[in-house]
Order: sequence, then C-alpha cells, then structure tokens
Amino acid sequence: MKEFNQFINGKFVKSTSSEVTKVLNPCTEEVLSEIPHGSVEDANIALAAAKESQHAWKSLTAIERAGYLNKMAAVIRENRVFLAETLASEQAKVIGLAQVEIDVTADYFDYNAGWARRIEGEIIQSDRAKEHIFLHKAPIGVSVGILPWNFPFFVMARKVAPSLVTGNTCVIKPSCVAPNTVMEFVKLIENIGLPAGVLNFVCGSGPIVGNALTKSPITGIVSLTGSVYAGQKIMEAAAPNITKVSLELGGKAPAIVCADANLDLAVNAIVNSKVIFSGQVCNCAERVYVEDSIYDEFMDRVTKKFNEVKVEDAFSTNNPDMSSMVSQAQIDKVEEMVNFAKKEGAEVVLGGSRSSQFDKGYFYQPTLLTNVKQSMQIIQEEVFGPVLPVMTFSTLDEAIALSNDSDFGLTSSIFSENFNKVMHASQELEFGETYINREHFEAIQGFHAGWKKSGVGGADGKHGMEEYLQTKVIYAQYR
Repeated sequence: MKEFNQFINGKFVKSTSSEVTKVLNPCTEEVLSEIPHGSVEDANIALAAAKESQHAWKSLTAIERAGYLNKMAAVIRENRVFLAETLASEQAKVIGLAQVEIDVTADYFDYNAGWARRIEGEIIQSDRAKEHIFLHKAPIGVSVGILPWNFPFFVMARKVAPSLVTGNTCVIKPSCVAPNTVMEFVKLIENIGLPAGVLNFVCGSGPIVGNALTKSPITGIVSLTGSVYAGQKIMEAAAPNITKVSLELGGKAPAIVCADANLDLAVNAIVNSKVIFSGQVCNCAERVYVEDSIYDEFMDRVTKKFNEVKVEDAFSTNNPDMSSMVSQAQIDKVEEMVNFAKKEGAEVVLGGSRSSQFDKGYFYQPTLLTNVKQSMQIIQEEVFGPVLPVMTFSTLDEAIALSNDSDFGLTSSIFSENFNKVMHASQELEFGETYINREHFEAIQGFHAGWKKSGVGGADGKHGMEEYLQTKVIYAQYR
C-alpha cells in the first residue's frame, strides 16, 4: 500500500492533520493507498506559497513558462504505461481508455504551451490626440483547481496548463476517490526544475480543504469540475471575496434520433457514449428521444448493441467496453435511481440491477429502460451510470422542447441526414455543446462549457485559456 504526502512549496510534506483517507480498487475493493485528509492549515500554507512565488513566475516570459509544460508532457509520455495502470487500478477505467486519458493529457500540456506566443492584447483608437489605449491580458494571480474522480488526470492538466502558461501559480486539490495518478505525476515532475510554490497539491475533503482554498482572499480564481451541489458550495464560499469561479458541473445530455438518421451510426455512437467509463462521464448520452416511426427498429438495434457490451475487470485483455463503477456510493446511487424508475412505471429491457457475475467490486449491468415519461427522475436527474432511458417524439420541435426541458445544459446530440434539421436543432438546443452524427466527446481545441446548472465559464482552446487572464487597460497620453 502506498502513502502520499502533500506537495507544497516544491517539496513533499506531512499534513498538519493526522487523519488519512483510504483509496480502493473498485474492481477488487482492496486498499491501494492512503492520502492525507488535509486541514485548513495545509490549504493556507499552500496558498501562501503560491502567492509568494507568483510575481517571479509571471515575470518569466510566456515561452519560458511554456517550457515547463513541455517538460511535463515529456515526463507523462516517458511514464505513460505506469500512469495508465495507476489510473485503471484506482478508478476501474478499462486500461485502453486509461491509456487514452494519459496520452491526451500529455498532448494537452503541449497544446497549452503552444499558446505562449499567442496571448494577445489590443490597441484601441482614442478620442484624444496623441493618446493610445492599450488593452493588456494579465494573470489573475493564484488559481485553485478542484478535481473530479472520473477524469482526474486529464482535468488536472485542464486546470494546471492554462493557469501556468498565463502566469498564474496554482494549488490543486485532487479527488479523495481517485488521487493516486495525480500524486504519482507530482513525484515524476519533482525534478524538472519548476520553481518552488508555483504548483502545489493538497489532498483533503471538499468541506475542509476545498472550502478553505475557495474562501481565502489569496485565491484569484477557482475552477471546479464536479457536481451541482459542489458548485453551489464553491459559489457560496467564493462570494464574500468576489472570487472568480469557473464551474463544469452535471449534465443530462439528450440524444435526438430522427427518422432519416443513419441508425447504425446513431446506435453505435449513443451506446459507446453511454457505456464509456460505465456511464460516469458528465457529457455522455443520458436520455434518448427517438422519432416514433423508427422506434421499433431503433429499439431492436440498441438492444442488440447493449447485449454485446462486455463488462470485465479494468485490466482484462479482452478489450471490455466497461468495468466496475468507481465506488460503493456511486453504485448505490445508480441502483436507487433505477429502482425508483421501476416504481414510477419504467420497463427494464436489459439489465436493471447489479451484476451477479463478480464476487467483488461495484459492477452494474448496462441497463436499457422504456415506458419512461419526461417528468420522471430518471429523465430529469443525472444518473452517472450505464443506464439509458428511451422516449419517442413526433416532430423535431417536440424533441427539441423535451431536450431543453432540463435544469442541465452541458452537451446534446442529434442524428439526421437532413442538413436543415441538424442546423435548426443546433440553433435551438440550449446546451453548451451539440454533437451532430457523432458520439459525445469534446476536443482539446474546442470550448467545453455548460449552460444553466451545468456551469459557468469553460475550458479548452483559446477561450478556456483566457479564463485565467484578466484585462488591464492603459491610457497612454504622450506629447
């Protein structure tokens, strides 16, 4: 069993709290590691270190800062297999998908390093003679990143890379459920020469460490990927200091399947989106609306596809589609929601319960539900599991209205071969992202942002990088 310490001001240090949190392998339920159940004092020490180092860090040229991101990418690639195995063991993410997350994370550091020469301001024409108005982009100061358990390594880069390249220093709070890969990464980059205090990692719970990091007057921006509840708590803690927040929260992504859709493409994309990492992805398809004239054919095909889903240990060499869920709490939640849907009248076509083929682990069957109604909890609330409810619609505008009837607005999709339909839907769907004839998954050069209760701000691409910048305007009068 491994033990991790806090990483503050360039070195590993013991937590001021003696409490620890045990990290489990979700497939076997064995204890993998112990991490500090950190304290308010830990958080404050890390913030002080980040503040102390920030002026010198922002004084480096952007291309110098980017060099450290390139070094991080190189370290990840050199240790890609070890990191993927660590990730798969703590999450039950199938090893192939874990490897993809590690590799994309390396690309993400390099991608953000590439913005070093493209951080731009403006010169604005003045109403006065002999005056220029300069608009500069400046770092905010100290950033705080709070990580989720579902893509902890990639989201770490999503918060660290744009923060550092723009001249901010950073404090990261890993998830208590899946911190191991992030903390192993910290060990690997300990000797790349990054100045002390620029990047700090403090393990601990949201109510203690997360709250302390958020409410501190030192913090300039808090970026959270997590639940709506966590986002609400972050906003409350940040409010007294008017601290900027960037939140990616829950999703309830609709997939609209029109009668003129390529059904093979639609079924493959929807099922793949639903079972990836056992449905524990905020932008994966959470509900499907199928045009009534093709409902029977769609159900035949999607049932066949669901039947073919392979569920095995995360390290299986049989290339499984999904594995265990991440924790006891998560499988309990999914089971409770499916059971409630049954009581409300939903019919189970496939699955609908925990898997009986495994002696240990948090395995839940891929589940397909019909006879569901728009008002049901299973349609309105995020399941975050391998559960797919299916409804019908008669007109495209009806499908759009059903899709928009949600507190969430992260991602959506439509499947149709008609250009006019897909363009109309993309304009009317109230979601930060709409995927046309493809699975639900974003690109690092795009902009991943939710509407409504799915969040504020966003990540990735130019606009995600600019989340970590503030605008300074200089009025320069000359003679």
